[in-house]
Amino acid sequence: MSLPMIRLTLLPILAALTAAPLHAEFQAGSAVIDISPPKLPVLVNGGMMSRYVDKIKTPIHARAIVISDAKTQVAIVVADSCMMSREFLDDAKAMAAKKTGIPVDKMLISATHAHSAPASMGCLGTDPDPAYVPFLKEKLVEAIAAAQAARAPAKIGFAKADAAEFTALRQWIRRPDKLAEDPFGNMSVRANMHAGRLWDDAVGESGPEDPDLSLISIQTKDGQPVAVLANFSMHYFGDKDISADYFGLFSEGLKQRIDPQGRMVGIMSHGCSGDIYRVDYKVPEKDRPKPTIDEYTSGLLDIAMKAYATIQYREDSDIAMAEQRMTLKYRVPDKQRLEWAQRIMAEMGDRLAKTTTEVYAREQVILHERQQTEIVVQALRIGDIGIATTPNETYAPRPQSPCWKP
Repeated sequence: MSLPMIRLTLLPILAALTAAPLHAEFQAGSAVIDISPPKLPVLVNGGMMSRYVDKIKTPIHARAIVISDAKTQVAIVVADSCMMSREFLDDAKAMAAKKTGIPVDKMLISATHAHSAPASMGCLGTDPDPAYVPFLKEKLVEAIAAAQAARAPAKIGFAKADAAEFTALRQWIRRPDKLAEDPFGNMSVRANMHAGRLWDDAVGESGPEDPDLSLISIQTKDGQPVAVLANFSMHYFGDKDISADYFGLFSEGLKQRIDPQGRMVGIMSHGCSGDIYRVDYKVPEKDRPKPTIDEYTSGLLDIAMKAYATIQYREDSDIAMAEQRMTLKYRVPDKQRLEWAQRIMAEMGDRLAKTTTEVYAREQVILHERQQTEIVVQALRIGDIGIATTPNETYAPRPQSPCWKP
C-alpha cells in the first residue's frame, strides 16, 4: 500500500541531499484539481466490507505544488484518497513525467487516507473501482502540470505547533486476562485499536502520540500566498457519503483564512498515525470532548494560524530529493492457515466477502500468492526544511527512534 505517510521537519539530515548550490533560483507553483468521481455509484474503501456510495457530500481534490531551483524540479501532490498502490502511482508518475519533464523519482504523491473517498486501490473486502482508477490517474497528471505552469519566483518558510489535544493514541495494551480473539479464532490479541474504550480491559497505551502540527508555507517574492502544506498525525475523523474528511475541510479552511480572494492552495497531508486517532481514551468518557468534524477542524486551524504567523521566509532555498526502492517480504501464512483460508475461499466462490473471517481468509491467500512487494521511501530537502515518507500506515515515532525532528 502507498499512502505515503509524510513527516515535515527542519534539518540537517541526509548527507546525500546536501550537495546543492548555496544560492538557488527558487520557484514554486500550486494547483488544485477536482477529483470527485464523474460516475456514481462508486466503490469506497476504508471499511472492512465492500460498499458503493451514490452521493457526494463534499468535493474531493488533488492538491499539487511544483518547486524548482537552478538544477532540480520536484512535484508534491496530496490526493483525497484512502490509499493508492505503488503500481498505480508508478503509472501516474510516468504519465506526468512525459507531460512535464519532471523525473519520476522527483515526484512525491500521497493520499490523505480519508475513509470516505473512491477506491483506487483494493483494501480488505473492497476492490478498486474500475472506472475511477484511470480517471484519478489522469487528474493527478493534470494537477502536476497545472502547478508546474504556475511557477514563479518564490520564498519558503517552516513552523510547527503543539496540537496534542487534537490527537491521541488509539492502540492500547490489553490485560493478560483480557486478550481478544484474532481473525483466525485464537485468543492472542494483546494490543489493538480502541481497547482503551474499556479501562477494565487495558493497562495503558502502547506508545506515544505525535502532537506536532507542521507547516511549510510558500509565498511569491512580494509576499502573495502560493501554498501552505500542513502535516498532522491523526488517522481520520470519519464522514459520510463521498467526502474529503477533515483533511479537505482543513485545506479549504487554510485558504479561506489566509487568502480567501486569491489562488493559494491549502494542503493537509497525513502523518505517522497508524496507531493514532482523535479520541483520548485517558480521559473518562463523560469528560471527553465530542466535537463535530467542523468544530474539530476549526480548532486545529486556530493552532495552525498562530504558527503560520511566526513563519520567516527565505528566497535562496535549494532543493534535493532522493528515493530508494526496496523489496520486502510479506509475513505469509503457514500451511495450516493457508489451508484454512483456501477452504473458506472455495466456499465463497465468486461472491464478495460478507464477514470479517472471509475478508481475512482472502487476505491470507493474497499474501501467499504475492510473497513480497516493492516499496518506495523518499526524502526531500528544501533549504533547511525536510520531508520524509513511508509507504504505509506508519506508527507514531517512538522517542528512542531516529526520527527526523528539529
